[in-house]
Amino acid sequence: MTFNDNANFDSRNVRRRRGGVAAAGGGGALALILGFLSMQFLGVDVTQSFVPSAGSSQQQEENLQCTGAQANESIDCRMEGGAVTLEQFWAAEAADLGVRDYRDPSVVLYDNSTNSACGAASNAVGPFYCPADESIYIDGAFFQILTDRFGASGGPLAEMYVLAHEWGHHIQHQQGILSQVDHRDLGPTGGMVRLELQADCYAGAWMGGATRATDAQGNQILREPTREEIAQTISAAQAIGDDAIQRQSGMRVQPETFSHGTSEQRTRWLMTGYEQGVGACNTFEVRGSKL
Repeated sequence: MTFNDNANFDSRNVRRRRGGVAAAGGGGALALILGFLSMQFLGVDVTQSFVPSAGSSQQQEENLQCTGAQANESIDCRMEGGAVTLEQFWAAEAADLGVRDYRDPSVVLYDNSTNSACGAASNAVGPFYCPADESIYIDGAFFQILTDRFGASGGPLAEMYVLAHEWGHHIQHQQGILSQVDHRDLGPTGGMVRLELQADCYAGAWMGGATRATDAQGNQILREPTREEIAQTISAAQAIGDDAIQRQSGMRVQPETFSHGTSEQRTRWLMTGYEQGVGACNTFEVRGSKL
């Protein structure tokens, strides 16, 4: 899903954060992998797992003002462009899900480590949504890990799918669903899997409607996705299925620990949203064998 080179966008909800949190302990790619795996296997609620940083914080924020041409080349600008289309998509769709007075989340782009209202976090946790400050936190290094370590195909639409999935958790927060699910409810039909599959479905629904978004001058922001881009996004969803990660890590598949859904489930719900829209995304009403 590429951007129209002539499009211009400036989301005040997207901020690039410079500088990091000097926290104790190691970091880097290995920590990211281990942290991400622990979230997948254990269903860790990241909003409760962060701890205050023992170090100092010297961070500065800046707003991005990107063009479509820049978004085709830069992850930061791609996240801003994706956010603009998500803002427009959910402003039109949220009411159908019972969300009154829809409000956008903030998107914080950072490197290595950062602070949030959920505590201090490193890139070990991967992208996450913090309901306490209604913000999505993304370290761009995650996308390289997703391709290098987990075997995803990569690509701009696959990267924006990750953003759209976290945005889905923001929608669940405003629906009241996020706080209702017991994060210890694991397993192939557990509440955690249903929560994550619904966020995938919401991401797919955005994919299906994202090309409706325009900039202030009326220019279409995103072009229709190609078959290759859809395949790349499916590859990303498959790479982070519980079963795929367990196999890739040399573990036996343990369905009782599932927290995000299998590769097949994540793909199917992503495409359900893409083909049928947000009205088809109520994973909590689906009987276990059909989830």
